[in-house]
Amino acid sequence: MELKGRKISSGVAEGEALVTSQPISFYGGVDADKGIVVEKGHELEGKSIAGKILVFPNGKGSTVGSYSLYRMKKNGVAPAAMVNRECEPIVAVGAIISSIPLVDQLEQDPLQAIKTGQRVKVDGTGAKVVL
Repeated sequence: MELKGRKISSGVAEGEALVTSQPISFYGGVDADKGIVVEKGHELEGKSIAGKILVFPNGKGSTVGSYSLYRMKKNGVAPAAMVNRECEPIVAVGAIISSIPLVDQLEQDPLQAIKTGQRVKVDGTGAKVVL
């Protein structure tokens, strides 16, 4: 199945999906050296986002989150790609400066269409997700 959306950041990546219904703060909510979610009480607490297709509704928190994503990319622990329900500027800038493919506004809710563990291809250039 192919879901069309809106292009935020170009590139193509394929991998295992990691899905959460909760927003993510990349500054303070994720360890930028390890790629592990550290936010207390988050449903992904303790899980690695490194190399995953990270599916989440939107980002939250400080503008430093953009640079935290960039730091994760430099450390080799960033997500391979991201899919948002509705992307906001912090995540968009972080994805663009880090060359992480990112799409949002899919024709189906990505939190319902994509399941954790599922193999997913994100085509940020073509603004689509292939399941």
